[in-house]
Amino acid sequence: MAVLSAEHVEFDAEMPVVVVGAGACGLVAALAAHDAGAEVMILERDASPQGSTSLSAGLIPAAGSRLQAQAGIDDSPEVFAGDIIAKTDGRTPPDMALLAARTSGPMIDWLTETHGIEFELVTGFLYPGHSRMRMHGPKSRTGADLEQALLSAVSAAGIDLITGASVEDLFADTQGRVRGLRFRRPDGALETLGCKALVLACCGFAGDADMVRRHIPEIADAECCGHMSNTGDAVKWGLSLGAAVADMGAYQGHGSVAHPHSLPLSWAVVTQGGILVNTEGRRFSNEMRGYSEHGAEVAAQPGHVAWDIYDARCETAALDFHDYREIRKLGAVKTADTLEELAAATGLPPAALKAEFDAIAEAAASGTPDRFGRRFGAGDLLRAPYLAVKVNGALFHTQGGLVIDADARVLREDGAPLPNLMAGGGAARGISGDSNYGYLSGNGLLSATAFGRLAGISAARIAAGA
Repeated sequence: MAVLSAEHVEFDAEMPVVVVGAGACGLVAALAAHDAGAEVMILERDASPQGSTSLSAGLIPAAGSRLQAQAGIDDSPEVFAGDIIAKTDGRTPPDMALLAARTSGPMIDWLTETHGIEFELVTGFLYPGHSRMRMHGPKSRTGADLEQALLSAVSAAGIDLITGASVEDLFADTQGRVRGLRFRRPDGALETLGCKALVLACCGFAGDADMVRRHIPEIADAECCGHMSNTGDAVKWGLSLGAAVADMGAYQGHGSVAHPHSLPLSWAVVTQGGILVNTEGRRFSNEMRGYSEHGAEVAAQPGHVAWDIYDARCETAALDFHDYREIRKLGAVKTADTLEELAAATGLPPAALKAEFDAIAEAAASGTPDRFGRRFGAGDLLRAPYLAVKVNGALFHTQGGLVIDADARVLREDGAPLPNLMAGGGAARGISGDSNYGYLSGNGLLSATAFGRLAGISAARIAAGA
């Protein structure tokens, strides 16, 4: 992955706007550039576009959408931005958090009304850190369906998408203007493509083990459940062009990935009263802090695993998720009518397990937080039949990257924008602060779609010479 001199290079073809990556960010950017009047081409490394989007639950948090209004939910960009900033303990730029929040609702409405993407608003439970119900996604709650819907919209718009096209190098002039790129076909053939504006939507670096170990060592030995094509290309090209990067220690982890099935168990079961215990039968954290920070928490437990324990009431919300239904089909969910049976089914020490349940009941009765700071109400107490799934902690995708401005233009170290380079999603610095604890549910797809749309609009404007 290199940035080469564009001097004397004659490109095989020219395209006003080129987008690298066909996940949610790239597809939304392409649709936005197309709607702004630009001719667009998308280059995707994989033979079948999937990206991090397809591995997600496909849920995009948005404030002020028409779906929220129809559901009578009182939300605003300011409230949403406040939730984002609070989750990071104030370590994400407030202006970028507000930008994402302000553009989120109109972006959902635009995808629905202009491009026929069908969304539902999740109203069954509230994700940790969100003060309003604002998760929008496909009925199936799968990112694969969101990806397919966006691909269908791109196809309907007549936008060119080339798969099996691995972008190897960029060509830039002495001013940092990207004049084009070179990509490799599956048969090894190389082609060059000139452009007037370039959008980097090729996600982050979760698939580059060296970069992960350098920037986020606490999760380096955990399972990576992200898209392995996310090898940090955007950051590498950006640094070669003199771009600034920030928050490279930020990432989305997950502390509830069914083991060894590698399918995420919805955190909905935790929000309804579920708990995590290690193989010694002991709880080790406040589970309501969120699933991202629990990736490293679970990975640090004996054997790098834990048990997610919940009940039939908690399961109700999880059943809406395709991944959970698959986990059930695979036989990963253990059931028990008593704590003794639960201990036998999971191999957990009965006395330690009972002690944890007794401590939770005592905290609920007293109305005070437990030893980890979590509050349990009477309605949160787990009741038989009990359910349990063995889980591990995992890395899903990184959240640090190229610093962008309010137009999704990539910035140099001095704050000036590079002439014609845009970025979004995992390729850009996200809104999750500088570590794992700042990841608010849906932040990945929020930055992918909100900033992706801004990147496409900016690319179309630059390509038109405006």
